[in-house]
Amino acid sequence: MSIFNNKRLPEELFLIDAERIRQGWYSDKYFCNNVELLEKLAAEKYHFQGESDLKDIDCSVICTGNIEVEMQFFTRRRPFSVVAGVDEALAILKQCAGYYAENGQFVNTYDELEVEAVQDGTFVTYDGDPKQVVPVIKVRGNHRYFAKLETVMLGAMAEPTRIATNVFNTLVAARNKEVLFFPARFTPYKIQALHGYAYSLGIDAYNKKYGRKNGAFVSTDSGAAYWSGSGVGTISHSTIACFCGDTAEAMYQFSRLLNPAINRIALIDFHK
Repeated sequence: MSIFNNKRLPEELFLIDAERIRQGWYSDKYFCNNVELLEKLAAEKYHFQGESDLKDIDCSVICTGNIEVEMQFFTRRRPFSVVAGVDEALAILKQCAGYYAENGQFVNTYDELEVEAVQDGTFVTYDGDPKQVVPVIKVRGNHRYFAKLETVMLGAMAEPTRIATNVFNTLVAARNKEVLFFPARFTPYKIQALHGYAYSLGIDAYNKKYGRKNGAFVSTDSGAAYWSGSGVGTISHSTIACFCGDTAEAMYQFSRLLNPAINRIALIDFHK
């Protein structure tokens, strides 16, 4: 699940839309154009014919269509990031690296790549010097096998990394108070699980750094899906409204009738 338990999340959790990712449906178009160009050059067995500024290398021997590269993925948030989404990015790479053969069948080439990656929850620092970035994933191999995956892999990491880092900073500011994560109404329902997971990484990172035992509390069952948990809640404003604005009476009846396992947390701003 993360650096905190030395496990990676199972691929089936992510519900990866592999077929459309392979086709470039979610990719910036210029990556798709790049792959098409490289495929056609490879078919022609084209070798580099231009004038390179790499003076120490005979570039005329390079078969551009099959050029091998190292692609690095990194964050540039200062002063640090709590990295998240690496497991999903790796799952995308594993399922979608490759090409379509002439018969239309997809040929997976993941096993031909060299891949290095940190685990979710890793702290990565950045001091503002773009020459001193710290990669979280490195992929080496034939560029056209994975060039169009850059957009999707970056997106899989950027959003949860933002949330995990923000949660960590919020906990620091809260001085060890537990922080509930209730953002479900502000995001598409399909990514509640991803957001909840990123939040949990922020909690784990804070607990490890400061020796705390804060719990993770998300508002929906989907938000806790990656760790097989369940949502928790307070007493809602609508419940208080059903009791004619009497918060105390609403809380009394809530406590009397609902399962004791449900937290008794009252909202106290019904009348501003």
